[in-house]
Amino acid sequence: MTPKIMIILGSGSDIAIAEKSMSILEKLEIPYSLKIASAHRTPGLVREIVRKGTDAGIEVFIGIAGLAAHLPGSIAAYTPRPVIGVPVDVKTGGIDALESIVQMPYPSPIATVGIDRGDNAAILAAQFIGIHDEEVRQKVINLRKEYAEKVKNSNAEIVQKIEDKKFLQNDFLNVEDLNIKEFEANMDEVNCKNSDAEVAIIVGRHSDVATAKKIGIILTRLKISHDIKVICPIRSTKKFTSYVKCMEKAKIFIGVSSNSSQVTGGIVGLTDRPVIGVPCTNENGDDYMLTTVSMPPGVPVATVGINNGKNAAVLAGEILSIKNPEITVLLDKLKDKKINL
Repeated sequence: MTPKIMIILGSGSDIAIAEKSMSILEKLEIPYSLKIASAHRTPGLVREIVRKGTDAGIEVFIGIAGLAAHLPGSIAAYTPRPVIGVPVDVKTGGIDALESIVQMPYPSPIATVGIDRGDNAAILAAQFIGIHDEEVRQKVINLRKEYAEKVKNSNAEIVQKIEDKKFLQNDFLNVEDLNIKEFEANMDEVNCKNSDAEVAIIVGRHSDVATAKKIGIILTRLKISHDIKVICPIRSTKKFTSYVKCMEKAKIFIGVSSNSSQVTGGIVGLTDRPVIGVPCTNENGDDYMLTTVSMPPGVPVATVGINNGKNAAVLAGEILSIKNPEITVLLDKLKDKKINL
């Protein structure tokens, strides 16, 4: 059986992070491969593993590395398939590895997850595959339900057992008794121009529209249909939720936001589809990469570099190209600079 996912470690010392990925993939019953190869010490081995793995049918690569963390970028150099990067906390809290992995030049994106989040990398890889495989998608949906139930059950397992607090009202709004109704989307309010689009781009602020337009230009050249909407999930919660529901046919969502990562965080709570995050700088020069990439278990965001909308579009193309050779051809031309995008 040819594995769908290949996990590559930059060092054997990263095996604990790989175990997180493997546990998820075992649960989802997705065949995978595990290799150890260093971008610096064995660059030829990385090249051969990635090239032959791609030719054999690997659909997604996961690169796990710490310190300089050049491994995910080295993987991306030898495959048109999407690469997920997992930064490892070895020094400086893993920030060095995170910065190295996420800030990739165009057109070589790495779908970066949070530091040490091997579990989220595996879920994200499954979401990529789930676009083209409904059985895998359903398994991801079920897994996400387990994460949700764990949160709800914590009220009974943790909160309800607290007895030594004088003013804690444990009998107020018992979570188990709450009836959570399905949100009724107002399609007229959001005015979806292209509800059949493959990619939905949501921008949190008008000041970030320029980044979103760069995404749209690349997607158009890759012949990938898309829709762009400016909605703030905090100021327009109902409209934001309605739009995500309206775009239920979208295979990928891209969130573009400065001033915190509420856009991507809001999207992942409303869809099982993969979410790509583009952190932007605001008028004060502050960037929001950390708040975009550092997601809790179960809800990964495939984060690209700051203001790098073009890489978000390329990543979307790589994900969709897994079963679409026409997009693969366009991506190859783009990366070889044979077409001007």
